[in-house]
Parts: sequence; structure tokens; C-alpha cells
Amino acid sequence: MIYARQAGGARVEVLGYSDSSETCGPEDAVVGYMAAALVAEASVPAASRPLLPALAAEEQKELLQVARLAVEAAVKKTPVPDVRTSSAALSEDGAAFVTLTKRGELRGCIGFIEPVAPLIRTVAQAAALAALEDRRFAPVADRELRTLAIEISVLSPLVRITDPKLIRVGKHGLVVSRGERRGLLLPRVATDNGWGRDEFLRQACLKAGLPPDDWKKGAEIFIFEALVIR
Repeated sequence: MIYARQAGGARVEVLGYSDSSETCGPEDAVVGYMAAALVAEASVPAASRPLLPALAAEEQKELLQVARLAVEAAVKKTPVPDVRTSSAALSEDGAAFVTLTKRGELRGCIGFIEPVAPLIRTVAQAAALAALEDRRFAPVADRELRTLAIEISVLSPLVRITDPKLIRVGKHGLVVSRGERRGLLLPRVATDNGWGRDEFLRQACLKAGLPPDDWKKGAEIFIFEALVIR
């Protein structure tokens, strides 16, 4: 709800819901599950909306330390580090991705689009998952830890757009979705690959498992910004 207020009228869109009775267990005592997104309709360029959290240098350093400790704990199968913090900003729910690289090459990248947990906990969990659960790569090995570079992208809320011309390559990340299919690309992906706006959209469609030109045919387009911490 904090992010909804920052977005100036962002709405909550329920993506799906279920409960434990649909898979196992009694129907009179269930656990419920829901996935939702905060979506702001853009009538003006998203660049004019100050949606990113303001994190001090010490808070950014703390996130990097937590991410590295989480990666090491996951790889070495030791207890997850304590992620409590005295920072109010890091204690607020936040969305983030953690990218691992080895000698400049991608080694793992996983994150959370919606702010469903305190930012510091989101970063710790994303870091551990990026090390072990990115299906594009083998799990990170202990011997690789010293060679890994860590980058954190703290995301703004998603802003739904209907005019692709609002996309600013290098500034905005993309989410393209239709039905249950959804693909996300961080802002740096377009610049790293030298893509223009149309190619960025095509690649986001492919990431979602959609035809490359589906962004022209009714697929929903969302933009976001990212505070990159290295």
C-alpha cells in the first residue's frame, strides 16, 4: 500500500488465488494463497514519477553485504544470515532482483516483481535463489564464490502503458504479459545488448513465451525503473 500511494493512484490487480484444499488437505481448514501486482496507469511519462526508494550509501552497502552473505550461505549450505536491520527504508516491503556475474558473464539472476516482503529480506532471498535456482545455469559452486560480482536492482512499482513511445531504453525495464504469461527484462538488458525500443519489446515478448510482435496485438506492457546497486 505504501508503494500504491507513492505511485499516485496505483491499483492492486489480483493475478490469481487458490487455497490448500485444491491440492490436499481438508476443506474446513485451509491456507490461502494470492498473487497481486500494484499497477499504475500512466497518463504522463513515467520519468516524471519519483517512484524509486531513496537509499543512502550505507543502506546500499548493507544490501550488498546481505546479498553476498546469502549467496555464500546458500552455496555452502549453512544457516541463512540474520537479515534484521535498523533502517526504516530497508524494512519496508520492496521488489528487487539480484544478478550474479562471473568475469563479466551472467551467472544467475532471480528476483521478485512485487513488493511482498521487507526489501532487505527480498534481496537475501533473491540472492540465494540466483545462486542455486536459476535454471539456465548449474548451481554456483563453492570455488566460484570469490569470482562472483553481485548487482542488486531495486524496482519501482509497475506502470502500465498503452503508448510504447513512453519507453526510455536504458531507463526503463519492461514487463509484457498476456493471461498467465509474463516476461520481465531489467533496464540494463537493452543497453547491454544494444537494443532499440522495438527489439526490447520483442525480446520481452519472447521472455514471456509470446510471439515477438504480441506487444502490437494486445499484450499488456508495463514499465518500471530500477535503482542499481553494485
